[in-house]
Amino acid sequence: MKNLFTPADILLPRPGTDMTKWAAVACDQFSAQPEYWEAMSDYVGQAPSALRLMLPEARLHAPDVEARKQAVCKNMEDYLVGDVFQKIPDSYVLVERTLPNGRVRRGLVGKLDLEGYDWTPGSASPVRSTEATVPERLPTRVELRRRTALEMPHIVLFMDDRADAVFRAAEPGEALYDFGLYGEAGHIRGRRLTGQAAQRVAEAIDSLPGPIQFAMGDGNHSLAAAKNYWEELKAAGAPMDHPARYALAELENLQDEAVEFYPIHRVLFGTDEGGFVKALTGPDTGLLVAEADELCAAYIQTHGGRVDYIHGETEARTMAQEPGCAAYILPALDKNELFSHIAQYGNYPKKSFSVGHSLDKR
Repeated sequence: MKNLFTPADILLPRPGTDMTKWAAVACDQFSAQPEYWEAMSDYVGQAPSALRLMLPEARLHAPDVEARKQAVCKNMEDYLVGDVFQKIPDSYVLVERTLPNGRVRRGLVGKLDLEGYDWTPGSASPVRSTEATVPERLPTRVELRRRTALEMPHIVLFMDDRADAVFRAAEPGEALYDFGLYGEAGHIRGRRLTGQAAQRVAEAIDSLPGPIQFAMGDGNHSLAAAKNYWEELKAAGAPMDHPARYALAELENLQDEAVEFYPIHRVLFGTDEGGFVKALTGPDTGLLVAEADELCAAYIQTHGGRVDYIHGETEARTMAQEPGCAAYILPALDKNELFSHIAQYGNYPKKSFSVGHSLDKR
């Protein structure tokens, strides 16, 4: 399918904005560590920030969650009329993200045509989900999408570009941003590709071989929510050129040396931690994740408690030291198995892997 990932009209903060305060980690990070979000809120203060345009999952069950949703909607409107943004029309943005380990991960920001994507099990669409989607996590995201004026997802797509043809075709133009990230999370630079430079990149993308053109790397539920909302609008008679047909995303090469897969561990809270199995090994990470989820569900049914999904082994082990807590430490997925596994078996279980650490996701 051609023209699945194309240049977009992208809003960026105007020059002079404190970009370190603007950039925020993805909304699903630090879900069990509300203190991270409190510290960042204190740091941002009254400055314009993406933090004010999102609802962190750590706050989804707060007693004031409805007021928080309303604040997100109002902040978006205020930023639009308050001249916070500049529009970068009909462009890709070439992103170079220097990670805390010193590696540079490249990405290309543009818009994905949701007509080429289907998250439901058994899909043969050219854009594939990679992990099981949890339907009950979608309504809040769809609701926010329905109510808000701006889209600010953290969707990462993978292409399996072994010749690195797409990024070799990228000849960036003007610098758009270049700054350090909050919390010693590294550095990020963005440069514009438009006109003929963007056309060459689009042609390289369309020339990628294989039945699976793109596979989800991150933001699985954000993209699924975008798809659900678009289908809702179509059913109501929306034209096919409606902006909601597209989702803003970052395209990365799976073969990039800086793209690393990390496991997502399971931590149980409020349970009887005695006897819980804290680590297992197995030949297939996908099967092992399913086994971990089955064990956690069975254990909770017998002993009570709840499970959360934690990025970072150190964090998971630290949480497991608390009374009533236990951790299931999982191994990392081999990224080179991703496309072949999806083509042969379909999705991995939910929360099977993470692309980078929590501080890398923004």
